[in-house]
Amino acid sequence: MANLVYKRVSTDQQSTARQNLVLDEAGIEDPVVFEEDLGTSSRLHPLQRPKFRELLTYARPGDTVHISEMFRLVRGTGHILDVLDVLHRDQVALRIHDGAFSAMDLTARHPRTGELLSTVKFMVQTLAAAGELQRDLQRELTYDGLRAAEAKGSKGGRRPAVPADKTDAVRTAYLENRSIAALARDHGVSRGAIRTAVADLLPDHTGVEEDIPAPELLVTLDMPGKVADFLRATDLEPAERVTLDLGVTVQRGQGYTLRIAAVPAVHRQLLDRCQPLDGTAAVPAQRKARREYENRVSTLTP
Repeated sequence: MANLVYKRVSTDQQSTARQNLVLDEAGIEDPVVFEEDLGTSSRLHPLQRPKFRELLTYARPGDTVHISEMFRLVRGTGHILDVLDVLHRDQVALRIHDGAFSAMDLTARHPRTGELLSTVKFMVQTLAAAGELQRDLQRELTYDGLRAAEAKGSKGGRRPAVPADKTDAVRTAYLENRSIAALARDHGVSRGAIRTAVADLLPDHTGVEEDIPAPELLVTLDMPGKVADFLRATDLEPAERVTLDLGVTVQRGQGYTLRIAAVPAVHRQLLDRCQPLDGTAAVPAQRKARREYENRVSTLTP
């Protein structure tokens, strides 16, 4: 019987570091790893993802699929039930090592009808719906934050391109060894816009425009309970406060962790807020909790 490990991240700005940590701690024996290409969206049905389909082809009755948490495999309720049906058909077990689903036997079936137990189906649907609600609320908050910033005069989106009547001046200044960064500041545009204006003058010019960086997407991280307790008593920005309020509590022995979903920038802001936990006034357990949280935030791409 084989142990099949499945990993996935939604964007090429994320890494599998946290998944690796959870799965390594699980002590899986002789794992056979199936990892999707970077940026494999959760919107794509799991049964249509290349590596998960490869996993199902490889699997044999009695094998076990291991994932760090359910949402690495599925998002919507319909996706979960579809996957459970296929695993049941192929007599393959599913083991989730972290999160709300980790204490549940999702493959439990009625002994006579063979159908998924109604209690399991109810819990799966409820937890999946809660996850979808959390993401929808986070998107709404992000939109509201952008509107508030715009009302204060801050404009989102890409910075403008170099105006046509300024292009010759930009090209001349570049040939006079003016730096791209300085030209971007002078003209109020991005460095990419300057590079586009002087593309054919750049060393090793290939004629291909610079890729536009992808916007930051939500990333889920576990915050130690002692850090969460400290931050709840701290004066936070509205977006930071809401992020904490939307966190999902996961019991860990006598303590807990708070599973929060936010863009990397908000995770770093929250890390900065708990800087006092490194001070002499903090107890050792608080300092240790902050270091754990810092290690998790450090896995995010700057």
